[in-house]
Amino acid sequence: MGRRPSPPALQGHPAPVPAPRRPGGLPEAHTVLICVALPGLAISTEQGQLTGQGLEGFYRAGRRVLSRCQVRVAGREPTAIQARRAAADRARFVATLRASPGTGPDPDVVVERIRHADGTERITLYSAAPRPLRLPVEVALGTDLADLGAIASGHAGPELSASVHGSGLRWSGLGGSASVAADPPPTDALASAGLLRWEFDLPPGGTARVELRVQVEGAGPVRAAGRAATSPLAPARAAGDHPGVRALLHTSVEDLQALLLRDPAHPADTHLAAGVPWRCGMAPAEALAASRMTLPLGTRLAAGTLRTLARTQLSVPAAQWGMIPGPRRDAGPHLPPSCTGTEATLLFPVLLAEARRWGLSQQETEELLPAAERCLAWLRTTVGDGTYLGDTHPGDPVRCETQAHAHRAALLGADLLDTCGRPGGEELRQWARQLRTAFREEFWIEDRGGGRPAAARAPDGGLVPHLGSTAVHLLDTGLLGGGDQAPGLLDRVQTEQLARLLGSPALNSGWGLRGLGAKEPGYNPFGHRSGAVRVHETAVAVAGLTAAGYEKEASSLLRGVLAAAETFGHRLPEMYGGEQRTEGSAPLPHPAACRPSATAAAAGVLLLTTLAGIRPDAPAGTVTLRPVRSAPLGELGLTGLRIAGAPFSVRVSRLGLAMVEEAAEGLQLGA
Repeated sequence: MGRRPSPPALQGHPAPVPAPRRPGGLPEAHTVLICVALPGLAISTEQGQLTGQGLEGFYRAGRRVLSRCQVRVAGREPTAIQARRAAADRARFVATLRASPGTGPDPDVVVERIRHADGTERITLYSAAPRPLRLPVEVALGTDLADLGAIASGHAGPELSASVHGSGLRWSGLGGSASVAADPPPTDALASAGLLRWEFDLPPGGTARVELRVQVEGAGPVRAAGRAATSPLAPARAAGDHPGVRALLHTSVEDLQALLLRDPAHPADTHLAAGVPWRCGMAPAEALAASRMTLPLGTRLAAGTLRTLARTQLSVPAAQWGMIPGPRRDAGPHLPPSCTGTEATLLFPVLLAEARRWGLSQQETEELLPAAERCLAWLRTTVGDGTYLGDTHPGDPVRCETQAHAHRAALLGADLLDTCGRPGGEELRQWARQLRTAFREEFWIEDRGGGRPAAARAPDGGLVPHLGSTAVHLLDTGLLGGGDQAPGLLDRVQTEQLARLLGSPALNSGWGLRGLGAKEPGYNPFGHRSGAVRVHETAVAVAGLTAAGYEKEASSLLRGVLAAAETFGHRLPEMYGGEQRTEGSAPLPHPAACRPSATAAAAGVLLLTTLAGIRPDAPAGTVTLRPVRSAPLGELGLTGLRIAGAPFSVRVSRLGLAMVEEAAEGLQLGA
């Protein structure tokens, strides 16, 4: 196709270069609309135009392959009317313009853009004009081929020069090559301005359509793991009296599907990315925690995550043999960063033990058992002759939540070893008993308010007294056989006091659980670990309080986070501001929060399944129901869950009575 000089309508439109961002912070993520089907992303503002500013653009595997896609019709930019996420992986933008002069203020052309995370965009023009229209359409394109890390640090670099390529444009740089192909091919393509141009004749009521496809040279089309027919997550559904339950579970499952990744060397194994846009790879502790919360959707995600992480388990150095490595994580203003590798290593045998209860096959359990045994051996070796499990860094404090993770791993690990005929279970139980005795005496701070668990013990034995949401892990004791919960580190009186604290205004913001109590030194309602509401820990608190019998406190937190979910379109971010809820207020978005987030999406599953109190024991062929008797959301029905690989459905009445409506053949209701 011949290339003509640019017509007058195209003159004076050089490709804009994004303005440099001020240093000192990430680009804002709370104001953008994110479509995700990893490894593909599309990030836009509600205006619909991709201008190259901030995070805007199409991404593939962490690299921005198109940063600018601006549409002009009849020489003008249409007026943005509405932006809406239609699904996890696509969004719809509607804009209008008035193309017929002298016809009054009403727009007579609608411009619809359907944007997909896989790199496609469909632009459709609808004419409501009373006479035929000839409309020139221009699309200005550009890219910097920057990786997400450079964009986050404000060093994306300038746009690259384009060249005409096939039915579109192409760019090349150090980050590789990318192109945009258009269907139908443009009438004109101007590489120097990055412009494609069409002329459309629209009769009254007529339409015209352009489809753009962003392609990465040398790479095939995006094959999102979550879009495959073999997705590991069951398409569960919720219905009930509360208007938000259906949307919350639907969106949670959709976002989990969108965050799935395959292990390139073992494509049958899928796991979850931590979150978008900042953490599009695996974070071991978060991947395990999210897999555990989604066991009601089946065990295949847990199995793939466990197999993937087993391949990372350390064999050297000897001191860390058996550990699953993980990065350090900020722990707030009172403690040094913690080791997520410790948390992941302790979660591994817990997830395997509970996945077995939900129906993981004996064969898969036995294949993964050696890795779990190495995790448990690392635990016993690291503790040695002591009582507490410390951090991997010498001189770091002994943390409260680490003891909760270790105690749960010991008890569920012992149960797993016993049921699989392996030795070592009694030794783990004996250490867990010693830890319980010591913890109840040495980790509890008495005060006039009834006391509180210490956040940590310093190397000199002093207690770190601040109260934060990490204490909820003391209530997350884990599932044993027969529908029984494992014992916890706290005694009955201490558990009751912790429940009271979690339900107090200091921690319960009305939208969920703050990471740090509002009265504690260093409290910051936007602090990652110092006051922001963390959805994962709120869901753990709801489940733990419910299991311990404190339904009033659990229900208050549950209703708060469901109210927050509604304001976020039921796509919960990993965290949001901890400002106290008041009449007519709304939760404050956190500008750096991942959304979607694996743990936040999985928390939606945990919150709703907790209401039914589902406690399976697939090896024994039983399932026990412990529903929330107060039925805080009224009647609730959950369908399409999975136990023992078969569909499972349950309904909870307004009286708090649970009834199984569908289950695997032979699965019996436990006492």
